[in-house]
Amino acid sequence: MLAEKKDSNVETLLAKAQKPSADAMRLHPFYRGKVETALKCTVRDFNDFAIWYTPGVASPCKAIAQDPEKVYDYTNKWNTIAVISDGTRVLGLGDIGPKAGLPVMEGKALLYKYLGGVDAVAITLDTKDPAKIIDTVLMLQPAFGGVNLEDISQPKCFRILDTLREKAEIPIWHDDQQGTATVTLAGLMNALKLVGKQKEDVRVVFVGSGASNVACSRLIFGWGVNPANCMMVDTKGILGPHRRDLELRRAEFVDKWRLCQMTNGDLRQGGVPEAMEGADVVIALSKPGPGVILPSWVERMNEEAIVFACANPVPEIWPWEAKAAGARIVATGRSDFPNQVNNSLGFPGIFRGALDVRARTITDEMCYAAAQALADQIGDRLDEEHILPTMDDWEVFPREAAAVAMQAQAQGVARLKKRYVELFEQATAVIKRSRDLTRMMMDQGFIPEAPAEEE
Repeated sequence: MLAEKKDSNVETLLAKAQKPSADAMRLHPFYRGKVETALKCTVRDFNDFAIWYTPGVASPCKAIAQDPEKVYDYTNKWNTIAVISDGTRVLGLGDIGPKAGLPVMEGKALLYKYLGGVDAVAITLDTKDPAKIIDTVLMLQPAFGGVNLEDISQPKCFRILDTLREKAEIPIWHDDQQGTATVTLAGLMNALKLVGKQKEDVRVVFVGSGASNVACSRLIFGWGVNPANCMMVDTKGILGPHRRDLELRRAEFVDKWRLCQMTNGDLRQGGVPEAMEGADVVIALSKPGPGVILPSWVERMNEEAIVFACANPVPEIWPWEAKAAGARIVATGRSDFPNQVNNSLGFPGIFRGALDVRARTITDEMCYAAAQALADQIGDRLDEEHILPTMDDWEVFPREAAAVAMQAQAQGVARLKKRYVELFEQATAVIKRSRDLTRMMMDQGFIPEAPAEEE
């Protein structure tokens, strides 16, 4: 009887996990896209066209030519970013190309608008050449207040981000790196608080050594976790000075070879199961599961174990399996399970803050400020199934925005000076307007109600 009940519970959980994919296939062709262009100025009659277009528009054009900074005052550049991808590493699906990647970039634009009040334009590029991607972004930057790079394979994603951050005059952000790392750090802050372990002492195993986990390790080590106590694992095993394959290609895999030198102080060799033995924390950002991490490996971790299984669309191990194997705290990247550790909790507020002070870049210190604001927002609701706020807790986004904007000013990378209260109120108003506008369009039928699910 108990076995039958357990099987029934697992079937229910699996059905719940699979439902978003089924709904997506039903609703994407119904709406035929997730974002559209809408007017934000009045059109009282056709005479207004003379203001918004020719001949009136020539006056702001000439003003911007005299003072290029006025482009932020006279156009929507102040609130517009580009979401740019080449479709080479989409959601764990791999190199599916720019057309197949477009639904993800549109989804990103939707989240930017609804959660952060940021106008985002999805742009997928028909090239895999990093030099062409860099040149394209630099050519596009006059029209945008910032750029979100998305789903670009490694190692070229590191070169693209580093080059653009050096050359561009607007913030360039790779969400798979900086966004994922910020939210993961916030989740780790609160998870360690719950289990009563100190960051200086914990052993963290990073399963997957792609863009996301390389960035996660950088922020986590910068926060105070000792890299010598930690291990990185890629498809060929644990990283360390013994990895001759990476040493020979160190000019290409700069970040991975650097991690070979600073992690794995025990000089351990093997794969994921060997790395997880005696670990306090596992942060998995590898390939979709389940079965990438086995329950028997979780059983070999230390007591009060923390497992972040964050591959999308399916985690490396189902949460209920990790719990049954002894993990105290389990998180995934999905919103339909407890403890979502997903960059959607970070990038809307972070970019909101960067835009509101016209930041030239987004630094690691700005990410730390966002992570702390995100971790603090949970307050006295913190428990094993609530280590971070959910996206329903909309106030987290203006709080992140204000914290990021203040840090940008402190570091001298902001063009504008504003007080915390002013920043928080501005971000709150912009985000509220976006949500209210969406609700109004739904109520009035401009966004039609989705068709009922067929029985």
